[in-house]
Amino acid sequence: MFIALSRGIEERLIEEARKSGASVEELIVEILSKALNKPLDPEERVEIHLKLAEKYFREAEELLIKKDYVQASEKAWGAAAQIVKALAAKEGKELRSYASLWEYVDELAEKLHDIEIRHLWGRANNLHQNFYENWMPPRDVAIAIEDVKKFIEKLKKLL
Repeated sequence: MFIALSRGIEERLIEEARKSGASVEELIVEILSKALNKPLDPEERVEIHLKLAEKYFREAEELLIKKDYVQASEKAWGAAAQIVKALAAKEGKELRSYASLWEYVDELAEKLHDIEIRHLWGRANNLHQNFYENWMPPRDVAIAIEDVKKFIEKLKKLL
């Protein structure tokens, strides 16, 4: 689906999404949910986050092919964050900050006795940092994106 927006509205959405700890797509869904007086139930939130995780990961792979390593890094991190949000939504939780994402992943790794979850989440966050600093060599970006794929697959099994 394509939505045509003026530059001013697009910039405001980006600013509000950044403030709220949500993606632009999440913010649009929330706005529509309120405007239509249709609150989202946990299953719908899981579905939205899962779709966004899949979308962002596809975009990361496409950007990797185009050798846009910085943007590929951010899309892969976004995919990892969305799968974490999907799992939290299944439990009726909303995660709205980096700290809440980290806390949830920490709790999940402890609960499952799975240290690999921590390592894979750390790799996703390396990619997020790379988006801002552009320090990772291309090969390492590609390997880290594969780690994010493994992270997503691992968490999908829990949904």
